[in-house]
Amino acid sequence: MHRIERIKERLAANPCDSFLQHALALEYIKIEEDEKARALFENLLKEDENYVGSYYHLAKLLERNDRIKDAISVYEQGMLKAKEKGDMHTYNELRTAYEDLI
Repeated sequence: MHRIERIKERLAANPCDSFLQHALALEYIKIEEDEKARALFENLLKEDENYVGSYYHLAKLLERNDRIKDAISVYEQGMLKAKEKGDMHTYNELRTAYEDLI
């Protein structure tokens, strides 16, 4: 069975699972379904703003789609959340990508 279908089945049983939403969005990125991935990341972060790894992937996706202002905003939001959580690894990844962009 295709990975996307397996993740969707698991999400149907547990629709609020941030990990599964993140995983599905990454699978959509792999097949260049950027709008589906973006919508998933945005919904995930709306429901679970502390799932800090998704900020990086959403910002990269926006950056790739020439939505630079939006990407910058997402990097900034992610850096704030990562810092609040004390997740310096994610903070540093976000900051590096942010600085490379600006």
